[in-house]
Amino acid sequence: MRALLSIPLNMLLLLSYNIIIFMSTPNNYIPDAVVTLVRIPSSGATVTITWNILFVLVGIAVLYIEILKSTRTSMQALLDHVLSLCVFVVFLVQFLIMREMGSATFLILTLLSLIDVIAGFTVSLSTAQRDITLG
Repeated sequence: MRALLSIPLNMLLLLSYNIIIFMSTPNNYIPDAVVTLVRIPSSGATVTITWNILFVLVGIAVLYIEILKSTRTSMQALLDHVLSLCVFVVFLVQFLIMREMGSATFLILTLLSLIDVIAGFTVSLSTAQRDITLG
């Protein structure tokens, strides 16, 4: 069960984005499809949420959870960092090589994955420094 905590949530985001992209056709491009319309009662404005926007919003929430997970000091945290780095590499390779992934949404998700890797290592290093007592 603890091994499941080491699975980066960005990997699930990457897999679901890939599924949506490869289920799309030129005539039916799913990422631009409207998921829901949210009406703001006070202003009367309507916010249109598409799959692209939903992925970015979920990506931001996932980044927050991943940073919280990086505060653990255990071997699972190290495994989590290594897997997060692997997920970032897959994001980057897909962005650079695959035409279908050449979108602003996927670029934002790739940058969120990079921030996850950098923040994870930074938080772990600063936590480890506080754990070391000198003298």
